[in-house]
Amino acid sequence: MAILGQIVAVLASSILVHCQDVKDYGPCLTSSLRDNDVCDSYLEPSERARALVAAMTIEEKLANLVDHSLGAERIGLPKYNWWNEALHGVAHSPGVEFAKSGEFSSATSFPSPITISAAFDDDLVEKVGLAIGAEARAFANAGRAGLSFWTPNINPFKDPRWGRGLETPGEDPLRISHYVERLLKGMEWASQEDDNLGRQVIATCKHYAAYDLERWNGVVRYSFDAVVSMQDLVEYYLPPFKQCARDSNVGSIMCSYNRVNGTPACASEYLMQTVLREHWNWTQHDNFIVSDCNAVHNIYADHKWVKTAAQAVGAAMTAGTDNTCEAGGWGTDVVGAFNQSLLTEKVIDQALTRQYEGLIRANYFFTSGREGEITGFPAYGWDYVNTETADSLARASATDGLVLLKNDGTLPVKLGKNQTVAVIGMWANDTSYRMLGNYYGTPPIYSTPLLAAQQLGLKVNYADAPVSSNANYTAALEAAKQSDIIFYFGGIDGSIENEDRDRTTITWPSVQLSLLRDLSALGKKLVVVQLGTSIDNTPLLSDKNVNSILWAGYPGMHGGLAAFDIITGAKAPAGRLPITQYPANYTNQVPMTDMALRPSAQNPGRTYKWYNKAVQEFGFGLHYTNFTIRFGAPYDVRSSANRNANATTFHATSLLAECTEVHADLCPFPRIPIVVTNTGSTTSDFVALAFLTSTVGPAPHPIKELASYKRVRGIKPGEQREVELQMKWGDLARVNERGDTVLYGGRYCLGVDVPERVRLCFEVVGGEETVLDRWPQPQPKGGNGTVVGRV
Repeated sequence: MAILGQIVAVLASSILVHCQDVKDYGPCLTSSLRDNDVCDSYLEPSERARALVAAMTIEEKLANLVDHSLGAERIGLPKYNWWNEALHGVAHSPGVEFAKSGEFSSATSFPSPITISAAFDDDLVEKVGLAIGAEARAFANAGRAGLSFWTPNINPFKDPRWGRGLETPGEDPLRISHYVERLLKGMEWASQEDDNLGRQVIATCKHYAAYDLERWNGVVRYSFDAVVSMQDLVEYYLPPFKQCARDSNVGSIMCSYNRVNGTPACASEYLMQTVLREHWNWTQHDNFIVSDCNAVHNIYADHKWVKTAAQAVGAAMTAGTDNTCEAGGWGTDVVGAFNQSLLTEKVIDQALTRQYEGLIRANYFFTSGREGEITGFPAYGWDYVNTETADSLARASATDGLVLLKNDGTLPVKLGKNQTVAVIGMWANDTSYRMLGNYYGTPPIYSTPLLAAQQLGLKVNYADAPVSSNANYTAALEAAKQSDIIFYFGGIDGSIENEDRDRTTITWPSVQLSLLRDLSALGKKLVVVQLGTSIDNTPLLSDKNVNSILWAGYPGMHGGLAAFDIITGAKAPAGRLPITQYPANYTNQVPMTDMALRPSAQNPGRTYKWYNKAVQEFGFGLHYTNFTIRFGAPYDVRSSANRNANATTFHATSLLAECTEVHADLCPFPRIPIVVTNTGSTTSDFVALAFLTSTVGPAPHPIKELASYKRVRGIKPGEQREVELQMKWGDLARVNERGDTVLYGGRYCLGVDVPERVRLCFEVVGGEETVLDRWPQPQPKGGNGTVVGRV
């Protein structure tokens, strides 16, 4: 936390300094728009936005309802592209322009969210968000990007086949919610004490809602109807969006392609108005909703929910969508919608006011200070991009996110001067940016495993190997034969899992399994470093000649260095799986189209909460040392005989009555300390994961649910650290079939680590069924036979 504080302090001081290289892109500096009240910084943002919209003709208004807004030259409003990407660093996208060389020709490329999430360190997430936001702002100030960035992707990764799971923080809604809370705090920087600074950039939480299917067995996202129970919707699919909207007040949210229980998400008044803006009160800054690209077009073309493009625009914008993204030549008929009275000028004005208020709060319409001085976020220049701090953070976040899945003592490797290593595999010397996953920009450097090995001065035999095609791998086998130890860099990549590309199998590609069998037969030390998300590692786990397995996810521009940081012991592994590793036959047991989480005759259950036959479960991760765990005073239960005894009783009614939080589910539960001791010989981080189990509330009951986590840094051999597990009363609550969040009285147990090492049970009394959040129900509304109010 001290490092994070230093970063914030440096940025806070430096943004008050004028930067000479900032391009004067602000319309209030360079055009006739300065005479409009939108440029009067003394007025409220909403008043400034209304003044701008009032100055526009209806033709100008209609031209600015899409992602590539045309502006209004008559009044000095420039064109603006709302579509900018920064999933794990400033990324190539319609609104982002990288220079061919020199300044702004590259940006720091951090690990994909799935890898950063595996570190289970919220301070780390905030630092990454802060760095991404600063670089994005610098690109915008140089006229090479907008201020609205369509990130993060926070849909829970419940099915291992989903092609976009790598973009997410994993499968657990609590983990995702905490991740996005801190990412937004860093990236937007809108929750710092000095609110006058505005937003560093505008983040966009996507895709709202129940979106996790691309193209699977003939079912495509553009026409898919996600049938979700209210219980699953509120309990699993929506919590990350609640964090974005209700608790973090994110600047923007993106509605998704799919239908939710019959209604296209971008035309769902229930989702966008009833839930987002009314129940979650996402109106503090009059925030705006943008559609996914062509999602409004899909309302009529693919969902067949209405008959024309104009009707689709009318339905979407009237329901709450403020900006429609067009892509691939598919336009949206906003003009036709207005001319046919399907879209009123009142709705148009509201949508534009929301969009421009967002830009105002991000200082787009800024005015210079005394003597032309530019201060604040608009002063960011090239010196904010590719900094030494960001470079170190990219490497550290990759190293922290690596997960050790198997080790017989081979790792860490102690390499002698006369030893030779084989560095082989499809990403061992990758030049196609496989380690970056997707939605990436041009990195300033790309540190492959081969480069890392060479920088260590190792004697290396290198060879490429196939990903999934039945190509010849003789060269890889020969390199291995000539080496003392084999480092195999394999797995899957964007050619197998990606946007618009779901999987039908979750096994290792057959050609790689064949190569691994041949490598194993050599009888040499074999270390496998796996790229990609979820693969059934059973063949490797059961093969005693596969000595170690290291999961890397998509580790970013320093993935090779990070891998060798762990391999050589320069850093001890402490990452944990943010997803369940399922067996291969899971794909035959439930179709991707089944949105249910709970097990049934047709569904074995999804995620660690409901599925108990994982190859390796959510939260699993090995270390180079040993740790012991016990609860601290007054909950210290050291006797195994008392392991499941009730340690204490918590009185919910009185504790909740003392809470000053606006929302009862955010009220803090009493902190519970645990004591972690390093009993081994290696300094190491430790991730404390705490899961709740209980049989209170509606059946069936989850196997367990993540309630708290904390990464403890640098525990030395023999050192003992006390860590407080922090929970909220909402973390103990259950969601009933109606969607209400209810705290039930009864017995709860808190288990720590994966597999569980220690357990504390306690009783919650008072307020036996306390409703912490009463969920709004959809209200059917007639009109041409459609039920606009459906979920």
